[in-house]
Amino acid sequence: MKRWLAWIAFVSLLGALALLGLQMTQEDHGVSTPPVARTTEADLARGAYLARAGNCQHCHTARGAADFAGGRALETPFGTVFSSNLTPDNATGIGSWSAQDFWQAMHHGRSKDGRWLLPAFPYSEFTRISRNDSDALFAWLLSQTPVRQPNRDHALAWPYNSQWALGVWRALYFRSGTFQPDAGRSEEWNRGAYLVQGLGHCSACHANRNALGASTDAAALTGGLIPVRNWYAPSLAASAEAGVQDWTSDEIVQLLQNGVSARGWASGPMAEVVLHSTQYLTGTDLAAMARYLKDLPARLPTVAVALEPLRGDAAAFLEGEKLYERQCAACHGEAGQGVPMAYPALAGNRAVTMASSTNLVQVVLNGGFAAATAGNPRPFGMPPFALSLSDHDVSAVLSYIRSAWGNRAGDVSAQDVDRLRSHAAR
Repeated sequence: MKRWLAWIAFVSLLGALALLGLQMTQEDHGVSTPPVARTTEADLARGAYLARAGNCQHCHTARGAADFAGGRALETPFGTVFSSNLTPDNATGIGSWSAQDFWQAMHHGRSKDGRWLLPAFPYSEFTRISRNDSDALFAWLLSQTPVRQPNRDHALAWPYNSQWALGVWRALYFRSGTFQPDAGRSEEWNRGAYLVQGLGHCSACHANRNALGASTDAAALTGGLIPVRNWYAPSLAASAEAGVQDWTSDEIVQLLQNGVSARGWASGPMAEVVLHSTQYLTGTDLAAMARYLKDLPARLPTVAVALEPLRGDAAAFLEGEKLYERQCAACHGEAGQGVPMAYPALAGNRAVTMASSTNLVQVVLNGGFAAATAGNPRPFGMPPFALSLSDHDVSAVLSYIRSAWGNRAGDVSAQDVDRLRSHAAR
């Protein structure tokens, strides 16, 4: 039996390497180099805008360090990846790169020296970016201040730190290809699809991932747990989670632009996206994204919905109610009605009632902070309760909230709270 398993593994590896060879051939011969053109002020302005749309600064800037100089630690299930220096320093940044080198990185996930880049850099999505946009972004990065900061070696376990393993991963899960407009759709829809699928790389969070970190059914945006960070990115195709098919375009634009609208709030990692990226996009582009998101085919949530609350005994329910009255009602209301544009309603809130309670536990333990935006410059926030509430307390109050005022969702266990608290403490 062991021989057969080894033989199957060997044949699978040969198949993956054959696919890899085909992919390399396509990469080497399928790219044309456009003539070099003079960079204009319009190109630089466009590049700056694209950098915002792609949220490049957020990952390529370490806390307290120079913008785009890299060195930010990005935790993954396979170890720590450190972002690279994107400033035009010749020795440690991209100052010696050409526009073709940059395009190879964006489109094929290959560095100037031919190394395959780790998929923590979302080239699976960036491959859809047009050559013109890639060139404009590169030109703008070259116009920034050079910073001499050597790139740090990644801290990855074997075999994830090897090029051959990465080559097999790419052969199995990565195909390069620019965005192809749908001729049967409007120009606005196609622009939205280009932003959501490409520069916005929404599927990097809102798609489920397999054991090897590859997105599964990325275009469906059916949601999934964000690795290591332990926030749940809700499905954008399911009405029970974060689907916006029944929202107006204005409501979606307000959420992406301001971080808050009459229909929803951005918190956790999504608040970071609004803070660093979407608030700076034009109304036209946000409306295009709204059009595309509204037209996503409705899908059931990845996590099954609990139809009936599991309240436990009456004493536990009453304990949760008292905790709510003491800790939460002053802001969220005695009946969970909230305060419009200040504190979200909890009654009928699908962020409260969706099957995954991960985000609720995160907010209670670590606080809930909205993005400060031009449209909402002084957002209200929620303090962390990690030091004042025990795992049992958090379990009781959240179980109460998920089953009060007509909400119909399952209990939150103290074990779930402990797991998230323990992770945050590491």
